[in-house]
This record gives sequence, C-alpha cells and structure tokens, in this order.
Amino acid sequence: MNSTLNLLRSHTSIRNYKKESISPEDLKKMLISAQYAASSNFVQAYSVIQITDPEKKEAIATLSKNSRQIDSAPVLLLFCADMKRLEYACKVQGTSIEHKILENFLVAVIDTALFAQNFAVAAESQKYGICYIGGVRNNPEDISRVIGLPDKVIPLFGMTVGIPDENQSVKPRLPVHAILHENVYNEEKYDELLNQYDSQLEDYYGNRATNQKKSNWTKEMSDFLSVPRREHMKSFVNSKGFYLK
Repeated sequence: MNSTLNLLRSHTSIRNYKKESISPEDLKKMLISAQYAASSNFVQAYSVIQITDPEKKEAIATLSKNSRQIDSAPVLLLFCADMKRLEYACKVQGTSIEHKILENFLVAVIDTALFAQNFAVAAESQKYGICYIGGVRNNPEDISRVIGLPDKVIPLFGMTVGIPDENQSVKPRLPVHAILHENVYNEEKYDELLNQYDSQLEDYYGNRATNQKKSNWTKEMSDFLSVPRREHMKSFVNSKGFYLK
C-alpha cells in the first residue's frame, strides 16, 4: 500500500496529548488543505472556531462533557455548519436563502463533515493526533452563546488536536463486504457477518492495552441507538432559523 492508504488505515482517536503547542503556521497549513475537500455546488458552508481563551475552553469542556481530552489538548476547534456567510452572498445578488428546505441544511452538514475529515487527515499526516467531540451537541445552545454564534450557524462537533501522548491500537472496522453491495442492497448477509464481527470486536476489547471490557459491536450499537439521545437538537436547529420541511 502507498503512504496515503497506510495513513488512512492507521487512524485512532487520541485523548491524551503532550504539553507541546502547534504553531499557527502548521495549523493554517492544515486548514487550507482541509478547504480542498469536495463541496456541494461549491457552497463551502462551514466555519471553524479555534478556542484559545482558557475560560471559553474550560466552559466548552464542561458543557460538552469532555474535560479530560479538551484540557489535555493544545488546540480545540469547533466545526460549524454555516449558512450565514451564504446569506451575505445572496444579499449581494438581491436574493435570499430558502432556509426551510431540508436539502440546503443537509448540504451545510455534509460540507462541514467533509471539511473536518480533510483536516483530520491533514493533521495525522503531520504526526498530530485528533479526536472528534460529538459532545458539543450535548449543550449546543450554551456553547453557541460562549462563542457568539449568530443564527444560521450550528456547532456540529469539536476536535482536539495535538501530539499524541498515548499509543492506541487501531479498532477493527466492519469487513468491506458488510458495506459493499453490488447492484442491489443485500441484507441477507448480516446475520452471519455480524456474528463474525462481534467475535472479532470481543477479542479486540478484551485484549487492547487500555480500557479493556467484555463487549461486542452489536451490543455497543444497541446500547447507543435503542434509547433517545439529544432530543433537544430539533428545537435547537429550529431556534437557529432552520424550519425544515
């Protein structure tokens, strides 16, 4: 495999970082590289907020319930779906955005995710570690106030960045034939396939260097998806001016 494929297959989430800063030049270089991600109709509907103020960083750590990794990281970024800048673009042309259309909202969310993943790969190519922080959606309204987000801008997730101070083993992914279907969707393969994958994950969880546990993939997914989570997000999205239909 070439170096790019090796890099992509080596991703792990890093939650402990060395007490070493990232230079502004390095950070800017990675952000510029991230901007070359694909973008639907070139809308580039994202913004990223770098948190350098210690009080704001501590507030976000508490509100997202991720104090351990945020306190450890030299860089904290918040990735936001951003239609505000596009409102200004439309104003130049004497038009306005149709914010009630779900498709426009999905474009902003997808654009932000693609941008963030490009940044993650850029960071890892420079030997930095990263960890996504979905916990930002635990308290998106309060976090929006902390960083002064206007309407039409939604914090989707955070990301910590720094030099890793831990060694994590790569978690085995689903086998490719679980996600690849040819011509038609085939759900008949799942019973056998998931049983095999559960055995593989049980071995991984039981033998990894830290945080060992007795579990498997279907149990983890059942625990995660069988209860309501972050039910406040719908009203929050509405409050930011996205009345979706």
